[in-house]
Amino acid sequence: MFQALSSVLLPVILVAGLGALLSSRFPVDQGTVSRLTLYLLSPALVLDVILRTPVKVGEALHLGGAYLLTLGLCLALGWACGWGQPNLTRRSYSASVGIWNSGNMGLPIALFAFGQSGFERATVLFLASFVGMYLVGPALYSLGRGGAHWLDSLRDVLRLPALWATGLGLALRLLHVPLPEGLTRGVSLLAQATLPMILLTLGLHLGAAGWPRLTPRVWLASAARLVGGPLIALGVGRALGLDGANLAVLILSAAMPTAVNALLIAREYDADVGTVADVITLSTVLSVVTIAAVVTLLPRLG
Repeated sequence: MFQALSSVLLPVILVAGLGALLSSRFPVDQGTVSRLTLYLLSPALVLDVILRTPVKVGEALHLGGAYLLTLGLCLALGWACGWGQPNLTRRSYSASVGIWNSGNMGLPIALFAFGQSGFERATVLFLASFVGMYLVGPALYSLGRGGAHWLDSLRDVLRLPALWATGLGLALRLLHVPLPEGLTRGVSLLAQATLPMILLTLGLHLGAAGWPRLTPRVWLASAARLVGGPLIALGVGRALGLDGANLAVLILSAAMPTAVNALLIAREYDADVGTVADVITLSTVLSVVTIAAVVTLLPRLG
């Protein structure tokens, strides 16, 4: 399993490292890069995944509901990690614990651990995470901030095209309406660029900001993400009656480090970007050990 993890983590470290090197040598407009990913590439990825992945409705609803409940509890845990901190910093701790990397790490690791059936279940969680991320993330940073009206927060959520891409993809699947081949290929090309661009975004920030601040709260939030996440998923899965395979995939997904998308959302809403980036970096490094431990322990649940 360590060999499998290294084959997943090494490309992640390589791409982010190249972004950091570039940012440390040349001035890069990180806001433009983040918006390119948030408003163009990410919607293409979620649309591509919905159109290409076989998803059973009953299983998707069961797993999706379990994910959303786990997400809510992880957000609350992150909120507790930021107790006593300024408002935006506390919200950033909540996002750092509640938004995890179910995509470019969760999908391949599920494939290595459980084969194709595990990969398909992990894809369902990946879709749920996209919806949850782009609903909860903007709301987390908007609601109750600076006296903003709730309608303003709702507009912040609805202006993100990833949600509209999700609705479009689901409608096309339910109605059995295929996209023209040329359009499908264009969406697929954009989708393939999403994960590398997300990793570059992290590297660009780290290269400009330098080594992360390893404060006690950053360690606490990383532990909450890597240890608290799978424990919460275990409790939620048991409570909702998930079977062995679905329960294992949910726990493994919740054991992933903080998602780089959390950084994109924090930057878009002028939140505490530094705190999110610090937790992303530390949790990603520590996850080499914690994910291996989770995979080792999962068979005992059966």
